Amino acid sequence: MEEKRKNEKESKRCDGCNPVKKPGPVSLEHVLLALQETKDEREIRIRSLFNFFDKSNSGYLDYAEIEAGLLALKIPSDYKYARDLLNVCDANKDGKVDYQEFRRYMDDKELDLYRIFQAIDVEHNGCILPEELYDALVKAGIEIEDEELAHFVERVDKDNNGVITFEEWRDFLLLYPHEVTIENIYHYWERVCVVDIGEQTVIPEVISKQAPASRYLIAGAIAGAASRCATAPLDRLKVVLQVQTTQAKIIPAIKEIWKEGKFLAFFRGNGLNVLKVAPETAIRFYSYEMLKGFIMKEVKGGEKADVGPLDRLVAGGLAGAVAQTAIYPMDLVKTRLQTFECKGGNVPKLGALSRDIWVKEGPKGFYRGLIPSLLGIIPYAGIDLAAYETLKDMSKKYILHDNDPGPLVQLGCGTISGAVGATCVYPLQVVRTRMQAKRSHTGMSMSDVFLRTYKLEGLRGFYKGLFPNLLKVVPSASITYLVYESMKKRLDLE
Repeated sequence: MEEKRKNEKESKRCDGCNPVKKPGPVSLEHVLLALQETKDEREIRIRSLFNFFDKSNSGYLDYAEIEAGLLALKIPSDYKYARDLLNVCDANKDGKVDYQEFRRYMDDKELDLYRIFQAIDVEHNGCILPEELYDALVKAGIEIEDEELAHFVERVDKDNNGVITFEEWRDFLLLYPHEVTIENIYHYWERVCVVDIGEQTVIPEVISKQAPASRYLIAGAIAGAASRCATAPLDRLKVVLQVQTTQAKIIPAIKEIWKEGKFLAFFRGNGLNVLKVAPETAIRFYSYEMLKGFIMKEVKGGEKADVGPLDRLVAGGLAGAVAQTAIYPMDLVKTRLQTFECKGGNVPKLGALSRDIWVKEGPKGFYRGLIPSLLGIIPYAGIDLAAYETLKDMSKKYILHDNDPGPLVQLGCGTISGAVGATCVYPLQVVRTRMQAKRSHTGMSMSDVFLRTYKLEGLRGFYKGLFPNLLKVVPSASITYLVYESMKKRLDLE
């Protein structure tokens, strides 16, 4: 009975499989045998796919036609498949793909797909079993759960018989323009799913970007912590200048800070700043990615819809407000620590300082200055992120011609966007810092601080510390985005 069940199981697994017994190195003859397809039938199939892209009947494909074709097939444009497919097909590099070039790509691609298919099919029965796919992934260093493996097989297995034939394997990967490795195939599967558009051709449908939230949090936290550590001295100088109601000068302020504790005095509050900014930046970036996805899916009506500058402004602003509110008590304690007048060089302990605020000012004391902070962070986050992504998109389109921007381009985009955002909201930042630093049971309202600053110091009072702030925000924004983009690639969030 056990032997019978085993034979039935093996028979089911082999259903639809077509093992190729032809000896010798892999050739197109092996491909035809595996597909049970004649040369004429294969020619008709390839010509049909070419004509699908060639809507103008010009006899060649350009970038616009390839992009339009992939979009019509619902292959996600986020991953630059159109540009990469053009580059790999365009043998003579004239920016166009004629039928012969397209057919050569198909020949090479199907040979590559058959070779890796054979490598995974260790039993050589003409199909890939789930356990064979699992073993191949593990050997490539990819850990995969049973449920995820079943989903993988289900997406490729067109006839739902539990195994993957070469025809199913080819249909799933035929228009994937990158090198065919098990790692690349796995990441490709993560991003696309299958939809049948014809008698034989199966093309990816939509993005499957279900990256764990922790990946965005890790990327944002590391980026934020790195930037704040690098710019801590400038941050301390900026805060000291912001709270001065008399004439604020940079050199005297630097000397005063040096007297407090020499080099380490410039890093006062940096530990708390790192603890503060890591979750703040993480929440901000994660919220931004989720809000942007929500706008694309719910507002724009599709996961591949374009997100314009206004959408980025809304998503960035709301993400900044959420993050700033979540960590505001830590920000206030950091400001108090940085502006505390030390007697005898004794810096107060965080616990004692926080307890003093709680006792003398109550819980509301930890949220003093929140309103101007939110009024400032919303446009800053919106302008900063919107300017960065817009600049990056423009650089890709007009300078890099759809190639990925390198570190220097990312650095330039982050520098400009950070400086623009910081300058626009700086007066609100000054008001917030002064409200935070004010040690009083009653405190002062935002309008009181505005009027008092304008009356005693004029418009220049709202821009005290702007120069060190720009010196700080330029490398801060640049390092943040540079590290964030790098972490997104490392964590496969692109």
